[in-house]
Amino acid sequence: MATIRHTPSPNRVADDVLLDAAKECVLAVGVRRTTLSDVARTAGVSRMTLYRRFPDVRGMLSALITREVGTMLAKATEAARDEPTARGQLVVASVQMLRSLAANPFMHAVIERDAEMLVPYIFERIGTSQRMTEEYLYAQLAAGHADNSIRSAPLKVQARTVFLLLQPYVFTIRPSTSDVDLDDLLTELGRMLDVALQP
Repeated sequence: MATIRHTPSPNRVADDVLLDAAKECVLAVGVRRTTLSDVARTAGVSRMTLYRRFPDVRGMLSALITREVGTMLAKATEAARDEPTARGQLVVASVQMLRSLAANPFMHAVIERDAEMLVPYIFERIGTSQRMTEEYLYAQLAAGHADNSIRSAPLKVQARTVFLLLQPYVFTIRPSTSDVDLDDLLTELGRMLDVALQP
């Protein structure tokens, strides 16, 4: 029997097309000056098409940040795959993730031009992309407990602690490397994280 697959309407525009257009607008004029009309024009779709998917700019940009972080996390995880222990994988992936963030022009556009957009995710709540990162840390720490490469501790507390250790690098990587080499900084972070997690 043939497999029946759901196929989207040929008239439906992929979310990635809309998010790519939003990214282009933010890189050009910043978050505050980006409008849904600008994004619709850049994507070549009607404003109503965009409004049905993203009713406001903030929701659209949150989705874009989540996509960017998810992509970088997937690449960081792949880069660490050959490490023989879960601890090694966590350390390499964490360093690679921060290296990717340091080189990501969209994230810099948000942090440097419109940092106030991120304030709620520092002082008020943990956002979707932060949860995604913490879930990765939790899973990797659990794997490290299982292979005895990471010291035993309550997983939720351990994951949140590592998350809080890494998060400031996301927001301060540019000023922090104005007089310190990025590679040196991340190498030292990797060493400290590795030692802290050893059994």
